[in-house]
Amino acid sequence: MKSILKLTVLATFLGFVACGPSAEEQAAEQARLDSLKQDSIAKVEQAKQDSIAAVEKVKADSIAAALEQAKADSIAAATKGKKK
Repeated sequence: MKSILKLTVLATFLGFVACGPSAEEQAAEQARLDSLKQDSIAKVEQAKQDSIAAVEKVKADSIAAALEQAKADSIAAATKGKKK
């Protein structure tokens, strides 16, 4: 009885070991994970570049608005001075 139980346990253990992933499957999974990692890095880099571009646009728009306001103020001041 003990020998049958030992053989059954051994056969079950070998069955589980045999069902594990092969080296090719492990390599394919690692390649898939590497690909996902590279995709994630690319997305983060793109988001970073988009963010930098948005900040630069806001900065340029702000400077342009300030220049326009200064120009309008200067014209208003010059016009006000001529009326006197």
